[in-house]
Amino acid sequence: MSESLVVCNVAEDLVEKLRKFHFHKEMNNAAIIMKTDKDKRRVVLDEELEGISPDELKDELPERQPHFIVYIPYPLCFIFSSSVGRKPEQQMMYAGSKNKLVQRAELTKVFEIRNMEDLTEEWLNTIGMWIY
Repeated sequence: MSESLVVCNVAEDLVEKLRKFHFHKEMNNAAIIMKTDKDKRRVVLDEELEGISPDELKDELPERQPHFIVYIPYPLCFIFSSSVGRKPEQQMMYAGSKNKLVQRAELTKVFEIRNMEDLTEEWLNTIGMWIY
């Protein structure tokens, strides 16, 4: 079996942060938002947020830039935000890095969203029920 295309590696400190995030003890919603550093060819931490609702999270993310998001307290899920209309180079960089990030951070609940308007409490509840 051939290995997946890897465009960006994952920063070691980010891998450790994500592994610790698996054991997040707070009862409020939290998110780790990641992006690619094109020059260093790495997936890096963009922002870490506590007590953030899905609506607030969607407002934090630029509409035209892909992001990787790990969000809880729903069953810990990984969301790849990638809207249509982006530069092919940027889309390839994110798509090619997604599998490596999922593998390194040991994420099992992986979802992709094309339109940030779809990131709602209802959608998260639906996927939360689906993954149990």
